[in-house]
Amino acid sequence: QVQLVESGGGLVQAGGSLRLSCAASGRPYSNLAMGWFRQAPGKEREFVAAISWNGLRTDYVTSVKGRFTIFRDNAKNTVYLQMNSLKPEDTAVYYCASTPVYGTNMYARTSYDSWGQGTQVTVSS
Repeated sequence: QVQLVESGGGLVQAGGSLRLSCAASGRPYSNLAMGWFRQAPGKEREFVAAISWNGLRTDYVTSVKGRFTIFRDNAKNTVYLQMNSLKPEDTAVYYCASTPVYGTNMYARTSYDSWGQGTQVTVSS
């Protein structure tokens, strides 16, 4: 199993930017597809973005398209989520996750087998 550690969360004003990082260890990272999810208080954990092992394929939830970008650096065993034009509704704990296969349902939590502990993102209005 792979260990995942997120960082980069914080408090930002609406319209601002943050970059989240997720460092992986314990398993060949370059073979893994990676995803970002988020969970706001009282809500279900929802899919945000995913990226294939080689970075050639990405998927995003509609609400973040054009604002968020997922990318990875396999030499550093790290996946990133660049978040621009942040909105108060983006406030949540953000989690990264990994899976051996970039399948047809990267939106589902059950498609992933390893998770990080999460990092808080708070966007003030």
